[in-house]
Amino acid sequence: MLKLVYVLMVILGGMLNGVQAPINSALSKKVGGFEGAFTSFFFGTAILALVVLIFGKGDLRGILTVPKWQLIGGFFGAFFVTAMIIAVPRIGVAGAIFASVIGQLVMGMVIDNFGFFGVQRIPFDGYRLLGGVLMITSLLLILRGNFSS
Repeated sequence: MLKLVYVLMVILGGMLNGVQAPINSALSKKVGGFEGAFTSFFFGTAILALVVLIFGKGDLRGILTVPKWQLIGGFFGAFFVTAMIIAVPRIGVAGAIFASVIGQLVMGMVIDNFGFFGVQRIPFDGYRLLGGVLMITSLLLILRGNFSS
């Protein structure tokens, strides 16, 4: 039952990510693409600072001792938000989100296959290949629908 809570939390996160894309796109029309991404991260950072102050139980000084590669996630997040801001007006919300999901799944399969970052190794197989092919086919159909109307 506890795992269901995590699944629902991630589904909600995905739904909020789906709402974030058009909101950030609208913001970028007023302030600019990079400025919109900066604004989004600025307000997100402010909210997280409050969450850390109220609920945090860790030790932020630990960032001085972690391997430097573990700090690159912020760059990846900034790239993702900026890419979505640029892509949404051009390929639509559904196309941009679905393309990002495919990217996440492809990278997830690579990480699983090789057991990168200490995760359990799950070998790539025909089922995963078929799933990837079907998703790419679905993306092409979604994008084709965007441009045929």
